[in-house]
Amino acid sequence: MTYDSTTSNSTALNSTAPNSTTTDTRTTADTRPTADTRPTADTKTWLITGASSGLGLALAEAALQAGERVVGTARRADRFDALRGRHGERLLAVEHDVRDTAGAAAVVRRALDAFGRIDVLVNNAGAGQVGTAEEIGDAALRDMLDQHLFGPAAYVRAVLPHLRARGTGAIVQMSSQGGRLSFPAVGSYSAGKFALEGWSEALAGEVAPFGVRVLIVEPSRFRTAFNATDVLQTAAADPAYDTVAGAVRANMAEADGNQEGDPARAAAVVRRVLDAPDAPLRLPLGAEAVRNLRRAYAVAADDVEKWASASVSADFPGVPPAVRAF
Repeated sequence: MTYDSTTSNSTALNSTAPNSTTTDTRTTADTRPTADTRPTADTKTWLITGASSGLGLALAEAALQAGERVVGTARRADRFDALRGRHGERLLAVEHDVRDTAGAAAVVRRALDAFGRIDVLVNNAGAGQVGTAEEIGDAALRDMLDQHLFGPAAYVRAVLPHLRARGTGAIVQMSSQGGRLSFPAVGSYSAGKFALEGWSEALAGEVAPFGVRVLIVEPSRFRTAFNATDVLQTAAADPAYDTVAGAVRANMAEADGNQEGDPARAAAVVRRVLDAPDAPLRLPLGAEAVRNLRRAYAVAADDVEKWASASVSADFPGVPPAVRAF
C-alpha cells in the first residue's frame, strides 16, 4: 500500500528556508494588468500554490480552459512559460516558495492588484518525504510542517480578509490519504498532512458564517512528479529498518510514471465538488484513497466500540455529560 499527495513542484524542495522574495514574470513596465485582463463581475479567479506541476497544474489548466483566471506560484516562474503561452494574460505567474510565510501576503496583494478578486485559494505546494522516525532529523521534520502546515496557514490568513469582506469563496487544502492514515517510513510526511487537516477542520467552522467553504482533498497516487527521484525526499537508510521500511522505499520509487490517478480527471472532480451545495469537508480522491480510508475508518470505529467500556470508566462516577460549544 502506498499513498501520495500530488502537491509537489517538479524540482525538489530544499530543507533550507528561502529568503523572502516574491516576483512575477512581467517586466517593471508591464506590472499593471491590461484592460482585457481586468475581471468582469462573474469571472472566477484562482490562487494556486505549486501550480507549475502535479494537481496544481491540472487545476490551473482546467480553470484557464474554462475562461477563468489563475494566479499560480512556483519556485521558478519560468516553469509557467508554456502555460502562459497558451493562456496569455489570464495567468499571473509568481515566484514564491511556500515556506517563505512572510511572502504569502505579497502574493495575495499581487493577485488582487492584477485581477481585483480571489474566489478560490488552493494550497497545493509541497513535496513528499520517506524515512523512519530515527532517519528523519529535526530539520527535515520541520520542513514537512513548513511546507504542509505553516505555508498554507500563511496563505489562508492573507486571503481571508478579502473572502470575508466579499461573503463568499473557497479554500482547497490539498492533503493526502496520508493525512488520515500512515505507515512505516512516511511519518514525517503524514505529520504535516495530519496537522493540515486538523487545522483545516477547525478553519471550516470558523469561516462558514462568512460564506467561505473549506475542502480538504485527500489524493491517492496520481501520475505526477511526486515520486520522481529529484522530487521525493528520501532520508539516508538505516539498515536496521530494511525489513520494516525497505519495501515502502522501493514501492514509492517504482510508482513514478505508473500511478493510476489521472490529474486532469482529478481536477474535474475537485471543480465539480466545489460547485456542489452539499460538498463534503473531506474528499478522498482516487480509488485507492476510497478503499484505504474506508478500511481505516472501519478499523478506528471498531476500536472505539471494542474499548468503549474501558474508556467510559475513566470518568468520575455520576458526573453528567459535558456540555460544549461545539
